[in-house]
Amino acid sequence: MNKFNVGVIGCGNISGIHMDALSALPDVTLYAVCDIDESKAAKAAEKYNCKYYTDYREMLKDSSIDSIHICTPHYLHAPMAIDSMLAGKHVLCEKPIAITSEDAQEMIRVSGETGKKLEICFQNRYNATSVKIKEILDSGSAGRILGAKAFVTWKRDKDYYASGAWRGTWEQEGGGVLINQSIHTLDLLQWFLGDIDKIKGNADTRLLGDYIEVEDTAEATIVFKNGATGLFYATNCYATDSPVEIEIFCEKAVLKLSDGLNVTYKDGRTEHITEADTKTGGKAYWGSGHAALIKDFYRRLGTGEDMPIDGLQALTSLKMIEAVYKSTKTREYVKF
Repeated sequence: MNKFNVGVIGCGNISGIHMDALSALPDVTLYAVCDIDESKAAKAAEKYNCKYYTDYREMLKDSSIDSIHICTPHYLHAPMAIDSMLAGKHVLCEKPIAITSEDAQEMIRVSGETGKKLEICFQNRYNATSVKIKEILDSGSAGRILGAKAFVTWKRDKDYYASGAWRGTWEQEGGGVLINQSIHTLDLLQWFLGDIDKIKGNADTRLLGDYIEVEDTAEATIVFKNGATGLFYATNCYATDSPVEIEIFCEKAVLKLSDGLNVTYKDGRTEHITEADTKTGGKAYWGSGHAALIKDFYRRLGTGEDMPIDGLQALTSLKMIEAVYKSTKTREYVKF
């Protein structure tokens, strides 16, 4: 069995989920961590018994490292991923792939040029409920998809945005509720419903304008090439982090995802699916898919298989977000 030495860049909140998952894999060694805050790097290195760096470029010089996990603020994803691939490392990067589609396309180009794998962490695709929805839709048992709606109603406050200077800024976060909190739901919508024809939407700042320069609320109408229409709403202005809600209306069935998945067929049959394991070691709304995605990433590295959420796959949700921003200004549909 192949053995992979892994480096993790960024020792913030989400990194612990990656490090725990890596530590549980028999064919993987968490070899080194890196953070510009030496105390964070040293603390993680002590916990996981590995080396630490404060400059990721120094870590990339280590030829023992096979792959890099990028768990840093959004604006650093593209340069760090490109530097890592050019240094001969495979890359698993947290979402979003980048903050502009131009940066994302350069990451895709470098992956192709170097032959190094690039995977983006849309872990909700690995949730049991998401997998079941995809299976039902692809099997045709629900019939033609007629429409869908998705709602993300979460809470982000002054303290959240004060926790990192990059948060709530166009230059470093690349946007607000669309690119940070609800991008997972946009990714699931396009994964479930297929290619997009056009999008019209609006992004606005309703309650958090004293703390951020980006949107805290957004909505969109998404017209898919199969004729289905998707309705999307997301906000960071709610009182709590409610479960994400997705409903897909088909000819023969209605699929409703919230705390679990409920499928109601027109012939009277019903199905109910829950997540077998919702313990992530972190916040519940991150979903339970990180460990499964990371395990699959290394399995595929070992076999040489393509990555299911590569740069091109991850680019779609970013282009959806950019379409909403453009439509906000033009008040017109944006062709995809």
